[in-house]
Amino acid sequence: MKNSQIYSLTLVAIFAALTAIGAFIKIPLPIVPFTLQIVIVFLAGSILGSKRGLQSQLVYILVGLAGLPVFTKGGGLTYVLQPTFGYLVGFAVGAFVIGYIIERGGEEPSRLRFVIANLAGTFVIYAIGAPYVYLALNFWLDMPTSASTVFVTAFLSTVGVDIVLAILTALFARRIYFLLNKKLVNALEETK
Repeated sequence: MKNSQIYSLTLVAIFAALTAIGAFIKIPLPIVPFTLQIVIVFLAGSILGSKRGLQSQLVYILVGLAGLPVFTKGGGLTYVLQPTFGYLVGFAVGAFVIGYIIERGGEEPSRLRFVIANLAGTFVIYAIGAPYVYLALNFWLDMPTSASTVFVTAFLSTVGVDIVLAILTALFARRIYFLLNKKLVNALEETK
């Protein structure tokens, strides 16, 4: 039992660290930069499952809010005022949704299930992130911005690439999913 807990915590920590690294692999765009974080979120939900995927993203968020500069523009409690903070919340919920959908696929979830899960995760991330951008700009940052401008900058500018990444990551993640689950089963059997 102890080995499986260590293995689980290690995976959560690795994916939290990978999300932080993904924040710095970015293409600057107005308001919402394109980063590779979403790929890590897809992998976290797909490979770790709903609970550990969520945990990995919560660890990442908490480390950043504690002050370590792991977000695209630094860190600290005031980061909740950044327009892009909603996407970070979306990452946590999205990872959970992805894992939840895949877990409902039985012992051998199909490729299609992985793709649907990642697309659902993408929807969740944008459903939380884009409205947060609008609220942040218009209410606490005093930068009046129309809903159509936010729609273009916080959704249209990156969603196409994210959908392609969701599909490609789903196909890749399915292979890793089976390898890691086999490793976890072996670790659990060793502790018996």
